[in-house]
Amino acid sequence: MQTTNRGAPDAPPAIIIGLDSLNGLQTARLLAARGIPVIGIARNRSHPFARTRVCREIWEADTTGRGFVERLVAEGPRLGGPAVLVPCQDMAVLHCSRHRDELAPWYRMVQPAPEVVELLMDKLGFQEWAIREGLPIPPTRILRDRADAEAAARDLAFPCILKPSLKTSLWQDNAESGVYRVERAEDLLPLYDRCAAWTPVLVVQERIEGSDAELFSCNCYIDREGKPVATFVARKIRQWPPGAGTSSLGEEIRNEEVLRETLRLFEAADFRGLGYVEIKRDARTGRHYVIEPNIGRPTGRSALAEACGVELHYAAYCDALGWPLPEQPGQTYRGTKWLYLRRDFQTAFHYWRSGELSLVEWARSWRGPKTWAVYDAKDLRPFFADWVLALRQAVLGRKRARKALAPKPIGPAAEAKH
Repeated sequence: MQTTNRGAPDAPPAIIIGLDSLNGLQTARLLAARGIPVIGIARNRSHPFARTRVCREIWEADTTGRGFVERLVAEGPRLGGPAVLVPCQDMAVLHCSRHRDELAPWYRMVQPAPEVVELLMDKLGFQEWAIREGLPIPPTRILRDRADAEAAARDLAFPCILKPSLKTSLWQDNAESGVYRVERAEDLLPLYDRCAAWTPVLVVQERIEGSDAELFSCNCYIDREGKPVATFVARKIRQWPPGAGTSSLGEEIRNEEVLRETLRLFEAADFRGLGYVEIKRDARTGRHYVIEPNIGRPTGRSALAEACGVELHYAAYCDALGWPLPEQPGQTYRGTKWLYLRRDFQTAFHYWRSGELSLVEWARSWRGPKTWAVYDAKDLRPFFADWVLALRQAVLGRKRARKALAPKPIGPAAEAKH
């Protein structure tokens, strides 16, 4: 395949929905580096990651509901042709699917059928479907009310992981993490009472034995014909918060079982577009368990994939427009690492203080070729603003720091400024 369209002066813009997220920032930078004009949509224009200089325009709109859809419909006629939508958060994926007909006159993206999006994004529906398909998943309970939580506390083996059925705006605003680790049965009910109002249904799942390094993932792009044109396998080395968080240090790695299970899952679902599956290997038995899929959006690992020559984002952009897809040389397994510097300082300090990681082991874990999550010498504002926000949170507390950095109301003219 060829890449003759790369950097074309008439390249349609890519609309990054959720610029104020790590996935959004990384995607904006990667596509801009390929000569594609980028427009960002941020729920919080003051967020550190929304301070990037790579966007042609940045619009402020609610990326968790209809707000961004209404903004897209209003802006569509002036864009001069179809633009490519790149949702970078779960709720944005869901609304792009639910309003696909409304967006179709001005925007392009490759999506599976609406019922497939709903199935794979709903933790409840996915768990039931995965059991029917014979996919290996950990023992799981669905918590629709407190009685379900009480039954789960009696029946499951702990520690467990508690996570939302859907990461709503309430969850994002209130939860300290995407998921919570629950050490003991008696800890589940107080945590349930605290989190139940933030999402329609909660899911609690037995934690598979093993360190952060037993968490593997496979990113892939499956084209509009159902062909997996790009795949990339990696694993976490550390994550923040430890034991139940997002990656702070990861690396590419070979794991054929992770690749097979990922492709089996997406083939069974008749999936199209960007996909990701997290899989954990049980340190005692070596068996792999599917933890969850993430669909329709980039992830933190997809930037590592691009650094290793697997062009997930550009493939999605080209396929949406009907352009020839970029040639994919395949994963090279050079051991390239992805590092979120600030979070890895937090994680490593935690493990060092508990005696689980020495300074020498920490230094060794950084060795080898690297790509950075937030740091970019050509785009430094997000990096420094991210550290400033972390320091404010440490001093003021998480909610007060967020309030201090909340965006001021702005008019349409201001929104269009870089």
